[in-house]
Amino acid sequence: MFTGIIEATGTVTRLTQIASEWRLSLDSGKLVLDDVRLGDSIAVNGCCLTVVELSAKGFSADVSNATLECTTLGNFSRGTRVNLEKAMLASDRFGGHIVSGHVDGVGSLLESTADAQSVRLRFGVPATLSRYIAAKGSICVDGTSLTVNEIDSNSFTVNVIPHTQQETVIGGYVVGQRVNIEVDLIARYLERMMRADKNSGEQGGISNELLARHGFK
Repeated sequence: MFTGIIEATGTVTRLTQIASEWRLSLDSGKLVLDDVRLGDSIAVNGCCLTVVELSAKGFSADVSNATLECTTLGNFSRGTRVNLEKAMLASDRFGGHIVSGHVDGVGSLLESTADAQSVRLRFGVPATLSRYIAAKGSICVDGTSLTVNEIDSNSFTVNVIPHTQQETVIGGYVVGQRVNIEVDLIARYLERMMRADKNSGEQGGISNELLARHGFK
């Protein structure tokens, strides 16, 4: 589990094919790895990966074909900058929002406009994702927790303050940039609860009975 508060940016040093899949190696920059062990999770541009190797300057993680198909990791090359966040501790401050590290899909930057010291970004997203995005709700873009300003049928806007531009890869975005998108986890579960379950005979819509069946008293 993550919060979408980026701890450091890193750099891809190598992408090695092993059998039919890939191993991603990274220079982790200023990310502190003293408390990281093999098997721990680190979010790379919002994608939860398992550490399989540790070095003095970084770590490596295996990337499945399924991950390459639904994220931007397949476009990585040596020198690509990435956002990094270690899995949160139960005692950590919750500075962003609930982020699973399971990317829902890929969006693209449509427009970038200066807004005082901030920058306003408009991202295009597939219609299958836009229904989960709400104005003033949370969205995860390349692992960064952001607040949605506006939403329409196929795009949304966010404002990015100077600190976030400097401390994440967002400061280097150009129009056309492809990004990993994770929608609010709560929205996905809420839709599942509202949908009719044909196998169990449940009817669509939220009721006291439905909430009780799912453990809400």
